[in-house]
Amino acid sequence: MRTHRNTRREFLRDGLAGAGALAMANALPIGASAATRDYTGPNVILVRFGGGVRRRETIEPVTTYAPYLCHEFAKRGTLYTNMEISQFEGVETSHGQGTLYLLTGKYEAYKDVGGRFLGQRFEAPVPTIFECFRKKYNVPEHQALIVNGEDRTDEEFYAFSNHHLFGVEYRSNVLSLYRFKTYLLRRQINAGVFQGKELEKQKKELAKFEELDYRVHRDDRGQSDEIEAFWERWRLHYGETGFVNPRGDRLLTELSLRALKELRPKLLMVNYNDPDYVHWGNASHYTRGISTIDLGLRQLVDAVEADEEYRDNTVFVVVPDCGRDTSPMAAVPFQHHFNAHNIFAAVMGTGIAQGQVVDNLSDQISVAGTIGQVMGFDTEYTEGPVLQEAIA
Repeated sequence: MRTHRNTRREFLRDGLAGAGALAMANALPIGASAATRDYTGPNVILVRFGGGVRRRETIEPVTTYAPYLCHEFAKRGTLYTNMEISQFEGVETSHGQGTLYLLTGKYEAYKDVGGRFLGQRFEAPVPTIFECFRKKYNVPEHQALIVNGEDRTDEEFYAFSNHHLFGVEYRSNVLSLYRFKTYLLRRQINAGVFQGKELEKQKKELAKFEELDYRVHRDDRGQSDEIEAFWERWRLHYGETGFVNPRGDRLLTELSLRALKELRPKLLMVNYNDPDYVHWGNASHYTRGISTIDLGLRQLVDAVEADEEYRDNTVFVVVPDCGRDTSPMAAVPFQHHFNAHNIFAAVMGTGIAQGQVVDNLSDQISVAGTIGQVMGFDTEYTEGPVLQEAIA
């Protein structure tokens, strides 16, 4: 069995390289766009059940801290109980890498672009699903969104690859506290809130915020008019202090709910991360984080089903960024740096098979190609087979 799995992995890694080369040869010239048609659905909401989680606390009925996911959501769709992150050389099981495996459908040995120790500022060499989606369809960037956590700023910049046939023209946009703080500081400076030395200080602070997005031209570092208006409504509702709005993964749920109502995204990725607070040393941080995501998932599904345009025209895909180790000898429980390859996936919604459990081995990089098939765009650069069992 193990030999068969290794052979399949080698095929995924090496045998599909020719397909990517062929796609590149037939692709459009740089700057050209094939986005000539509108997109009508189904919409897709990709929920990164993040911060790394084990199956035991999520999809195993007796020990779950995610009762909605385990007992309701999964039974309405297709549950993959035996998904894994492959054990190729250089494939790491951490948050940034796992997010990019989901976004690109391809394993890479990612290194921090600045050479920082433990840095996770990565650049994908192949297009993300957002780029593939927007290159085919006439979808504005505010309707292709990643909702990101406040503690993982590096992941703000996974919005587009460095592939010369895709890139910034087809990027997703990002909702996060970092983006709101940047918007707010720019607004305050333009409104004349600061004077003298304080003004110079705040201008330097804004420059630091903006320079983090170094891959985008300086004149294009702001967000679209639609998202600027979104942030202004957020400011009017929650104020400017940061003390009123939710924090952690509850913030991500609130941002996502507001985005569904105000921005009407076609493709939305929610990068939950609270279970990773277990690194503070308390197991309860991990289990409470799982429960917070579970509640957020329920709220997202409820919002979709209460909305005439999203109801019956939306697919949810739930999958972790990485797993967690089971090591009673570790000083901090539930690590994810050694053998955290075991994960899961649950798919539910329009056109998805219901009440199905798949326990055959499946692969994390299959998620990208599956979303491409659901939404009808090509994913020539992905290497994982489509999760065909889920397609009714």
